[in-house]
Amino acid sequence: MHYQVVSFNYKHCSLEERERLAFKNDDEIREFLQTLVAFDFMLEAFVINTCNRIEVVTASRDNFATFHAVLGLLSRTRGVNFYELEKSAKRYEDEEAVRHLFSVVSSLDSLVIGEAQITGQVKQGFKLSYDNGTAGRELNRVLSYAVKCAAEVRNATNISENPISIASVAVAQAQDLMGGTLAGMTGVVVGTGEMGRLAAKHLLRAGADVLLVSRTRAHAEALAEELGENVRVGSMERLEDYINRYRLLFSATASPEPIITPAMVEAKDLNRIWFDMAIPRDIAEICEADIRIFRIDDLQAISKNNHALRQEQALRASEIVERYVEEFYRWLQALSIEPVIRQMRLEIEAVIDEEIARALRKGYIPAESAENVRHLVAQSFDKYLHRPTKNLRGISKESDGSRAIEAIKTIFEIDTSDVDPKQYKNQSKES
Repeated sequence: MHYQVVSFNYKHCSLEERERLAFKNDDEIREFLQTLVAFDFMLEAFVINTCNRIEVVTASRDNFATFHAVLGLLSRTRGVNFYELEKSAKRYEDEEAVRHLFSVVSSLDSLVIGEAQITGQVKQGFKLSYDNGTAGRELNRVLSYAVKCAAEVRNATNISENPISIASVAVAQAQDLMGGTLAGMTGVVVGTGEMGRLAAKHLLRAGADVLLVSRTRAHAEALAEELGENVRVGSMERLEDYINRYRLLFSATASPEPIITPAMVEAKDLNRIWFDMAIPRDIAEICEADIRIFRIDDLQAISKNNHALRQEQALRASEIVERYVEEFYRWLQALSIEPVIRQMRLEIEAVIDEEIARALRKGYIPAESAENVRHLVAQSFDKYLHRPTKNLRGISKESDGSRAIEAIKTIFEIDTSDVDPKQYKNQSKES
């Protein structure tokens, strides 16, 4: 079994490319995953679908076939040329894939290092696939370790102190451009998902009032009640009025098409600053001298100061990731050797039973001695296998132990594909 991550993220894939690849809703993801896991070599898969990354995480029998299946399916469903995808995709395999996933969940691979959202987003992506029946034990193992790793990174470093997100970077940029204060201003926040909620909270902390706008008014009203005073609810039907009245706009909806177009913009003696925090984009290309638009990728440069300040802690966090990757593989290998040892012993017991029965038929031993003879032979095998068993468990904890395990399985023709190794995990502590 192999792990693989096929990644299209902000580091090597442009905003326009990510827009074309982004899944519009959960139904699109479910359909994609169902088609993907239908391949014989594919075991499990889930999708990480955020504004900064589209990544397909898989467990399969064949990394080469998996990579091309993912690209082929994305090409067909997203309408992007296969060879263009191949150029912009970053491919992580096995230990490198595990290390990448641990780094992503620990927010070390984020546009803003230490941002608080990504752990929940990855868990949500896995849950969607798990509920869909397209992810299970294999990916749950690696994700469980990734979440433990992220928790230690948060606890052992100050990388997540004063949690930072794209929304907080956007509000901080607005504050800088407005002379250091937003007091007395109104920020229009379109969208009441996590990004919209964070933008509203940071605006309130900066002293601004918030006007919440959502296609579902009940969602906006619930968020306004959560955030308290200085928050009011607007109507999506009046969005055109709001963008021409207020200077600050923060938009983060799940709309597949821009919700703000050039036709909605009126010429005003009003310098406006708009932040488009959505993928696909909420704000179309608008060329007006009095409107300055910041998009997701623009915020990357703004966040570099934050990145520099956190480098020391990020290095420490990377050491934690490396330790968890090593522990994860030791755990996997320790689990994988126990079914092999058990299967060897079961086969030996079967041979002993077969030979005792043959000896009885041939009259080599009397029936009343059969149990004693069986006990003697079994005890001899146990004594002989004690040291090899101990050595196998030791080898399984080494970095290249999986090769030795596979060799033993080949030599003895042992098949453990249908065995759940969890039932053996306590046996790994035995001598």
